[in-house]
Amino acid sequence: MKNTIQELRTFITLWSTQSLSQLGSTMTNFALGIWLYEKTGSALQTALLSICSYTPYILMSIFAGALSDRWDKKKVMLICDTIAAICTIIVFTLLKADLLMPWHMYLLNAINGLMNTVQQPAGDVAMTLITPKEHYQKTSGMRSFSQSLITILHPVIATALFALAGMEVVILVDLATFVIAFLTLLFAIRIPRIEETETEKKETLLQAAGVGLRYLKENPLILTLIFFLAGVNLVASAFDAILPAFVLPRDNGGETILGIVTSAAGVATLIGSVIATVLPAPKDRIRVIYLTMLISLSIENFLLAFSQTPVLWCLAQVIGWLPVPLMNANMDVVFRSTIPTNMQGRVYACRNTLQFFTIPIGFFLGGILVDEVCEPFMAAGTTADIWRTLFGMGKGSGAAMVCFILGVAGTAVCLIFGRILRKYKYEDR
Repeated sequence: MKNTIQELRTFITLWSTQSLSQLGSTMTNFALGIWLYEKTGSALQTALLSICSYTPYILMSIFAGALSDRWDKKKVMLICDTIAAICTIIVFTLLKADLLMPWHMYLLNAINGLMNTVQQPAGDVAMTLITPKEHYQKTSGMRSFSQSLITILHPVIATALFALAGMEVVILVDLATFVIAFLTLLFAIRIPRIEETETEKKETLLQAAGVGLRYLKENPLILTLIFFLAGVNLVASAFDAILPAFVLPRDNGGETILGIVTSAAGVATLIGSVIATVLPAPKDRIRVIYLTMLISLSIENFLLAFSQTPVLWCLAQVIGWLPVPLMNANMDVVFRSTIPTNMQGRVYACRNTLQFFTIPIGFFLGGILVDEVCEPFMAAGTTADIWRTLFGMGKGSGAAMVCFILGVAGTAVCLIFGRILRKYKYEDR
């Protein structure tokens, strides 16, 4: 045990402080989402926050990975974190002056998304470089653990601070966590450099990006997994877009209930992360990947669609999120053990573009389905009683109908790709 901790000392230091900073950022994003929904009452306008974050990430990821393979990983992370912090300070200043408008938030979220585009592949490779190969699954489980802990804590802390002290205090806490992570990375972390070959030094940006695409073309298992996750992300992001519209307007909903329901997902991922950390390697990682997502995307959405009490909403979140760390851990091992380390930045960047391009589409579709289709349908005087029996009455019932649609879509995605993925053989290397 002591030897393991010693071998992972650098990883633990970087992982813990970056996770703390991520907690602060997630709290701010959650509170801003509540603030905007209360101002506009629109699921689509609230979803646009995430759309603006992900769009530059998707458009530029394919080039960002090539850059991150060439640039110093530590400098990239420090610079991107600094620019993101400046954006947060601008939001704070506009809020204090009572000048904050939705378009300000959209623009600043787009800049943050661009910074995340460059930082994320650099951070992924950095984690690989400071982690011994035999600890890949363990550290993947630890990263899932911290992510689940963030999911538990951020809505609770953000809602409490937002209600008791206002949006400004949430942002100040976010900035304090940034300072801790920045100084730790600057002074306490050494990330090994990867020496470029002569061929890599001569590559143009387009050629370097093309290397990642060619690798995926020559490795159909990895490419199929990426497209499978693109389908999962389409359904999951649409769900994220409608959740505030599902909970906030209901008589037994509101800000506190939204925080509790969101935290239930975090509790589930926390438990799942512990399981992923201690479980031995499965015989068939690919099977684990698509079966966990089948459970997640089907049961959660169907249970939410047909339930009208916070207890069942929390239960749905637990069922939906418990399998996610198991999927992530196995997916992480497949990717890290298959893709050469000196190409991971470029391949991960191509993965990001292909895997995440469905996220802004999902947020947009979720918002449109709630605002323009299902809520008006459920509110119409001509709507049959059977729909009100299934999905409830009043504002929020349309979001429940969207949950049902997403349950059908998620089940279809998992069954179709599960059939395709069964053709491929994978063994840990």
